[in-house]
Amino acid sequence: MTTIPGRLTEVRRAISDAAERTGRDPGSVTLVAVSKTWPADVLLEAIDAGAHDLGENRAQEFKEKVAVLGDRARWHFVGNLQTNKVRQVVGVCELVHSVDRMGLADEVSRRAELAHITQDVLVEVNVAGDPSKHGVEPARALALADEVAALPGLRVAGLMTMPPYPDDPEQSRSFYRDLATLSEQLVARVPEATHLSMGMSRDYVVAIEEGATLVRIGTAIFGPRSPRRS
Repeated sequence: MTTIPGRLTEVRRAISDAAERTGRDPGSVTLVAVSKTWPADVLLEAIDAGAHDLGENRAQEFKEKVAVLGDRARWHFVGNLQTNKVRQVVGVCELVHSVDRMGLADEVSRRAELAHITQDVLVEVNVAGDPSKHGVEPARALALADEVAALPGLRVAGLMTMPPYPDDPEQSRSFYRDLATLSEQLVARVPEATHLSMGMSRDYVVAIEEGATLVRIGTAIFGPRSPRRS
C-alpha cells in the first residue's frame, strides 16, 4: 500500500504478528512514527490514521511541529539532544530517548525542576560500539542509569539503542539481544525502567522478537524521506 493509512495498517499488522509469535501482548509495543523532515500536514494525516506517538530528532523541528499540532499526538524526542536545545524539549515530549551523558542529564534535570515536572528519559547505549552512533558504551550503561535516576526531576524509563543500518534485519538481532540483557540487569536496580526502544523500519520485527517495547518507524509509514528544509 502506498498511502500513509495503508502503510500504517501494514506496520501494525507486522507488530502484532511479531508480538504474538513470541508470546507477547501486541499492546505492549508502542509504535513511534518518526516524522523527521515531514511537514505538519503529513503528520496530521498519520495522526488521523491512528498514529498516536510521533518521534522527532531535531529540537528546532520538534518545536515547530509541536507549535502547529500541539497535543494531537504524544511526542518523543529520539535524536541526539544538545544541551542548549534541552529547553525546547523538556516538559513537551512524553519521552526523551537519547540521554547518553551526565552533562545532558544534568541539564534535563535542571529544566524539569524549573518546570516542576518529572521528565521520563531513556539511556542511549551504543551496543555495537559504532563510532558513527551516539550512546554510552555498554560497560558504563548501568552506572550512568543509576546516576541519571538519582537526579531530581528525572525518571529513567529504560534503554535505547541504534545499531548500524543492516543489509539484513538479522544482522541487528545480536545487538538487540545484548540490550535486552542489559535491560534485565537495569530493571533489577531500577524496577520501573522496563522500556526498550529499539528497531526501525528495516528491522523492527527482529527488535520486537528480542523484547522491544518501543519501535521507531519512519520510512515504512511515511515513505522515502522528504528532503530536509534549509
